[in-house]
Amino acid sequence: MSEENDSLAQEKELLTSVENASVSKKISTYSKLSGPGWLQGAITLGGGSLAGSLYLGVIGGTQLLWLQPLMMIFGVLMLSVIGYVTLSTGKSPFQAINQHINPVLGWGWLIAAMLANLVWAMPQFSLGTAALQQNLGLFNGENGDLLCALVLFATATVVVWMYDSKGVKAFEMILKILVAIIVLSFFGVVVVMAGELDWGAIAKGFIPDFSLLSQPADKFAGFIAASSAPDYWNNIILDSQRDRMVTAAATAVGINMTFLLPYSMLRKGWGKEHRGLASFDLGMGLFIPFFLATTCVVIASANQFHGKYDEGLLDTKMATEQTAKLQGAYEKNLAGI
Repeated sequence: MSEENDSLAQEKELLTSVENASVSKKISTYSKLSGPGWLQGAITLGGGSLAGSLYLGVIGGTQLLWLQPLMMIFGVLMLSVIGYVTLSTGKSPFQAINQHINPVLGWGWLIAAMLANLVWAMPQFSLGTAALQQNLGLFNGENGDLLCALVLFATATVVVWMYDSKGVKAFEMILKILVAIIVLSFFGVVVVMAGELDWGAIAKGFIPDFSLLSQPADKFAGFIAASSAPDYWNNIILDSQRDRMVTAAATAVGINMTFLLPYSMLRKGWGKEHRGLASFDLGMGLFIPFFLATTCVVIASANQFHGKYDEGLLDTKMATEQTAKLQGAYEKNLAGI
């Protein structure tokens, strides 16, 4: 315990010494001491963010590149405020809300955070199982899904145990490595297809365009106008586009992250001296990895799928069982109009 206290005291002295230092000196010092922000980044870079980015690129192309970074900026601002209050008072927001406002709000927040953990965490086992079986060819036999789930659960248990013991630094290093692997993987996909990309359209895609809440992406305009039922397709595409936008926005920062952040900061013994570090930590560990990963997924999915269709939908000679099902559903919907 005394070693931890000495280390924390040295950390606080170091932070105090760089308060008026140059920007480069601060960045160097903060980078060495960062931690909880990377935990937030690891939480948010899961199946929800992946699916949200994937379908965002499919339905909106590069026109919707601005959406997830904008939502994450709002999320980082909110988390920064929570962190500032926590480090200033030395109390968790849950404790402060119960004591100074109303226990109903505090416990409601806790219950909502627990439910969010269940909603977001359980699907990760399915995603992890698919990764082990399809990508690595492991546990494909009988009871393979159960074995995958047990392996993932055991791994997660060990990692969490490390955070609750003296292995905090090892835990944080593992998180940084995992987040880096995720970002580099998606970045590599974009690098491979770099020659096919319209970089002008990509740059333009970072400019917020709220008209996409009321009209389909530009690439669908010609298809809709040439169809025999333009109103039908306009509504279908717009409804789907809105749903994908809401999904992508909702998976940026979850309520479970707002509850976890203050506890992870207090667990490390952070105080008032760490307020600047906390904001930097969220930017470095949460925003930048999220921005790079989701942007690369949107660009890749937009390049591969946006505005493209199965030729079997138009040419009966190339029709497949899947296109026949889609055509049947389309005709049924038209009959109901």
